[in-house]
Amino acid sequence: MAVYTRLGAEEMAAIVEAFDVGALISAKGIAEGVSNSNWLIETQQAEASRRFILTVYESRTDITELPFFLDLLDHLAARGCPVPRTMHDRDGASHRLIDTPEGQKALALIEYLPGVSVSEPTVGQARAVGAALAQIHLASADFPMERANSLDLPAWQQLLGDCGHEGLASIDTGLAALVERELPTLASQWPSDLPRGVIHADLFTDNVLMLGDTVTGLIDFYFACTDMLAYDVAVTHSAWCFSNDGTRFDAALSNALIEGYESVRPLSAAERAALPVLARGAAVRFLSTRAYDWLNTPEDALVTPKDPMAFARRLEFYADPANHGIFGA
Repeated sequence: MAVYTRLGAEEMAAIVEAFDVGALISAKGIAEGVSNSNWLIETQQAEASRRFILTVYESRTDITELPFFLDLLDHLAARGCPVPRTMHDRDGASHRLIDTPEGQKALALIEYLPGVSVSEPTVGQARAVGAALAQIHLASADFPMERANSLDLPAWQQLLGDCGHEGLASIDTGLAALVERELPTLASQWPSDLPRGVIHADLFTDNVLMLGDTVTGLIDFYFACTDMLAYDVAVTHSAWCFSNDGTRFDAALSNALIEGYESVRPLSAAERAALPVLARGAAVRFLSTRAYDWLNTPEDALVTPKDPMAFARRLEFYADPANHGIFGA
């Protein structure tokens, strides 16, 4: 279970009381998630019960960036986007600090949204996700804060360089050659003049809550940053349009995702033309972090590293000129 920080019943009750959301009824640790500690909180206020997600941010989250993430949620929610609101404490703060045996940590209480994450998306669900992605791109246009993308092209180069030729080859005999072929191509072809704004940057199926074909929640904005909007389309495409292992591409999901996005925010000709290289970049982004974790995660770690080859296969698909037509480029 992904709960790294332990909180006793009295500590939990005091935290909930500080947010003025009613009396604590229950707190259940959430197994999903790999970076932070999460609980499903239920409270009683007046005659109604309410649910929230309590998150304690662990070492991989820079707490100085929390105002960007949490204010973004409030900004998007206020504009009707399907994202959870941040609950503010009695002093109006979006997050608080607590003392733990490992040192001081930040926590936040987030609105609970109904819905489930799908493992085998339908065409209707892919279309809805595309539309929801475009909705947050438009709604964030007047968000006043910016955050640099900490997992951009130079970061991929660094991570894969740290893996080394031999390390990559130990994952798969062809991986080092693939990386050594693709990185220079991306460096020479990466666009710099496309429309930019706040992007989610990690919209996998487990970060979307759905009821039927309706998106009820976009969650986990902790990779959100300021970057090219079309790159976010490419990231989401890589996450939604393939089997988990990357061996099977679903053209119907691809068409639906892009159609859904363009029903809200049409892509420019330049954005559409850039999608093949942006999709290669999206595949390298997840390949790089997965490869690094694969080689550097201790055997006794609580989290099992994900297979980098699932995105190496996506990369091979996107790099094949025969497949560039999937974007209408």
